[in-house]
Amino acid sequence: MEKKELLIMIPAYNEGKNILKLLTQLEQLEMKEQADILIVNDASTDATNWIVKKMQYPMLSQLYNMGYGCALQTGYKYAVRRGYQYVIQMDGDGQHDVCNLPVIYRKLKEQDADGRCPDIVLGARFMEDSTDFPVSLPKRIVYSLFRTLIWAATGQKIADPTTGLQGLSRKAFLYYSKYDHFDDKYPDANMLILMMLVRFKVVEIPAVMHTRKEGKSMHSGLKPFWYMLRVLFSVMVVLFRVKVLKMDEGVGLLSVDKVV
Repeated sequence: MEKKELLIMIPAYNEGKNILKLLTQLEQLEMKEQADILIVNDASTDATNWIVKKMQYPMLSQLYNMGYGCALQTGYKYAVRRGYQYVIQMDGDGQHDVCNLPVIYRKLKEQDADGRCPDIVLGARFMEDSTDFPVSLPKRIVYSLFRTLIWAATGQKIADPTTGLQGLSRKAFLYYSKYDHFDDKYPDANMLILMMLVRFKVVEIPAVMHTRKEGKSMHSGLKPFWYMLRVLFSVMVVLFRVKVLKMDEGVGLLSVDKVV
């Protein structure tokens, strides 16, 4: 069997009402022909575990609920050890339409005028050609703040600073897999700022997304404000780390074998 270079990684916590439909859609798109699919089960207490097993997909199960960021980093470590060249991460709640996956995969391989391919491709909800996506007032405030932070810190404009739909090159997820290189709770605008400051190439494309139909969002109610404070603190740490301590300065320009 020919080894695939792409891993589709799906972190899931209590997504039993959504994961079956998502995996079925991936099969209909015939993504299994192009990529391996991995579910990272973050100690779900519902039927997520049994549904994935029944459908015979590879799954890594956390013994305890460690959080979204930790689930992602577990998947990055898996991708590094298995030798994948690209990872596309998508949520298990059905919000990320599977039609985005081939587009992100192609974008990861697209060279710019300097012959450089993206390290991170963001699937954005709020670009001109994105589908309409309703957002609550608290989340709009948070997103606006994060956009401003990213622009102020890096000079780059990002329309959707919290998208969970992302494609990563091997160099990017190798960097993320290392100790102290990734936020194990809320890896959003803080991680984008870090990656851009250390010179990884981050691009954004419009995406097709849907509102959650079943289950509960990790950012429901007033949680966005606590989440905002947590990310703001992380951004301060990132700026101190890169601007003052000069840690990992220019690492994004190195070849993949020199990323530490």
